[in-house]
Amino acid sequence: MTTMNKFFNILRDTCYICLQELKNVFRDQGVLIFLVVVPLAYPLLYSWIYNNEVAREVPVAIVDLSHSHTSREFTRMIDASPDTRVALRCNSLDEARQRIGRGDAYGVVYFPEDFQTKLNRMEQTHVGVYCDMSIMLAYKAIFQTCVAIQGELNSRIQVKLSGNYTERENEITTRPLDFQEVPIFNNTAGYGNFIIPGVLMLIIQQTLLLGVGMAAGTAREKNNYGFLVPIHRRYRGVMRIVWGKAMAYLMIYVVMAAYLLCAVPYFFNFISLITLSQLALFSLPYLLSCIFFSMTLSVMMRYRENVMLLVVFSSVMLLFMSGVSWPQSNIPAFWQGVSWLFPSTFGIRGFVRMNSMGATLTDVSTEYRALWIQTVVYFVLAHEVYRFNIAKARHAIHHRLLRLRSKTVPSSEG
Repeated sequence: MTTMNKFFNILRDTCYICLQELKNVFRDQGVLIFLVVVPLAYPLLYSWIYNNEVAREVPVAIVDLSHSHTSREFTRMIDASPDTRVALRCNSLDEARQRIGRGDAYGVVYFPEDFQTKLNRMEQTHVGVYCDMSIMLAYKAIFQTCVAIQGELNSRIQVKLSGNYTERENEITTRPLDFQEVPIFNNTAGYGNFIIPGVLMLIIQQTLLLGVGMAAGTAREKNNYGFLVPIHRRYRGVMRIVWGKAMAYLMIYVVMAAYLLCAVPYFFNFISLITLSQLALFSLPYLLSCIFFSMTLSVMMRYRENVMLLVVFSSVMLLFMSGVSWPQSNIPAFWQGVSWLFPSTFGIRGFVRMNSMGATLTDVSTEYRALWIQTVVYFVLAHEVYRFNIAKARHAIHHRLLRLRSKTVPSSEG
């Protein structure tokens, strides 16, 4: 055969494998759910849950043993805040603790008996704030509200004792060094803008792992010999098998990535500073690395259900190791090294900086190069594990044929 004929044969076989893989995806309900339905529906549910961005009207229990003018004013300001509301008035901390245990409130503001007495004596007094730390957003709302009210009441006391005559003197007394708090990047200080971009990138990797792994388990179950690759003349080259399967998954996830990274932030008005050209250039190595990574791990799937045990429990861990929900500088060196094995680590870091902080592809060159390196490494690994499985299958078939022949050849007569 000429070189051109060989090339066309390889291309024809690759396209055939790609078409067969697409047919298998859309015929298998389980694979279809993980590769299409979950990426379409799960981001909408997750984004809708956190669409309010911040916690409002968090219920607070008040334990006021002072019964003074200042404590009542403090309580009114808590109730007037947009983040908190006074839901309970208890007679002791034990009663308030029990009500929190039943879920009636998420925090307690405690005024001791000598609260007003110490103020009248010009002594420092205290307000106790106890919060349920199981929900960080509720803790943040209660604590920040109490800190703001405490600062306001302290300023009023300073003005009252200063003996100033003008508003300007009062401003200097209460705030000699003025500052203005400007939240950069996440200007709404919302949880959705903070966590959703990283989750969207992680969904791409995890659903690919689930879908490709389940497809591999299905292929083994349907094959009489339990082989990963079907016995067919078109599947006669490792390179065309790997690229044919990868092309099928890439065709699906180009659409899924456009939906996840462009449409979902648009639907819920999340911050999106990345341009389409930059997004396309950054997404290509991420998708390829996730696909080859999934194909490499898929050889471990003996049955369809195995993939659930491997992938589902790791999602939260991977999100933490990416440096989005926990500072990257505070992650131990060992876990930093472990995180480099997963495409989601560099994909989340780069996408969050480009999407939420306005970084360019040059600014995330480290993550961009790392994704291309992972693409090459996992392509080689996928090629080798498929080659090993094909060689193992051929060896097993050869031995079965030899045993079959030995049983069918008639024995020579003496």
